[in-house]
Amino acid sequence: MSTEQGPTVRELAVQALSSIERGYDLLAPKFDHTPYRTPDRVLDAVTRAVRELGPFDTGLDVCCGTGAGVGVLRQLCRERAVGVDFSAGMLDEARPAFPPGGEGPAIHWVRADARSLPFAPVFDLALSFGAFGHFLPAERFGLFAEVHGSLRPGGQFVFPIGAPPPVGSRAYWTLFGFDAAMRVRNALWRPQFVMYYRTFRLGDVLEDLVRAGFAVRLVPLTELGSRPDGSPRARLVVATRE
Repeated sequence: MSTEQGPTVRELAVQALSSIERGYDLLAPKFDHTPYRTPDRVLDAVTRAVRELGPFDTGLDVCCGTGAGVGVLRQLCRERAVGVDFSAGMLDEARPAFPPGGEGPAIHWVRADARSLPFAPVFDLALSFGAFGHFLPAERFGLFAEVHGSLRPGGQFVFPIGAPPPVGSRAYWTLFGFDAAMRVRNALWRPQFVMYYRTFRLGDVLEDLVRAGFAVRLVPLTELGSRPDGSPRARLVVATRE
């Protein structure tokens, strides 16, 4: 599940029995040594794809965690990059990774819930990596509406989305089992820890983005590989505020 520097089984168990916020506060010091951190190859593929959509002056990393997405924004934005997350522990880890000064855009950190973003429509670009499983399907439209309200007209909200694993494959049953275990845990234990891998379905996501006021298109992330049928393993969702 992680490297030698990552969390122990006991630490992961304590996290899993906490709230989302408290769990990530606990996990934060070792988060970058877990498989939950977005891999560099995904970050690099998204960076190259989004660069073709620019230029950008200001960017927002929604649910920034320890700042992997801010690292992407630092390469893409000319003036300012902002990371927002509701975990103080994650932000405490992100800040020293991006010290002030030097070249590139100014970087700022904001502690806030993504379901109630404290921003006026000032950003050219918003992105997010690996956070959507923490939102129930009923919350997704509201989340997208908050991002929409933080973008200037013509601003773009981008995020990668992977193709679902083939039914019956090992990956399929792994994700099915994880989600089933989380549903049992949340039925029996409080506070809830919302983390589901199978609730962020592309068709539903596109519908909610359109309802929130975005025009949406998909860009294949071809460098991340193809499925046996030739379709891409991952796509970049590009949602533009009209």
